[in-house]
Amino acid sequence: MPHISLRVSEQEKVYMESYAKLHGITLSDAVKDVFFQKLDDEYDLQTLREYEKEKASGEIEYFTHEEVGKKLGFR
Repeated sequence: MPHISLRVSEQEKVYMESYAKLHGITLSDAVKDVFFQKLDDEYDLQTLREYEKEKASGEIEYFTHEEVGKKLGFR
């Protein structure tokens, strides 16, 4: 498995270790969890920006639950 190292200050290390301990996980898992959560947040934000842009330009069409049900042949 690949290995990644990073340089942090002593205080940053203390914070990171405290975070990991608080959540009952290893420091490695804590760093991965935080990184991938940030990545997921960035993706969500980009998706929201695209939605807002399409909404502003009138490209989005809305349907009620009943309309969707009819279109799918459920009603």
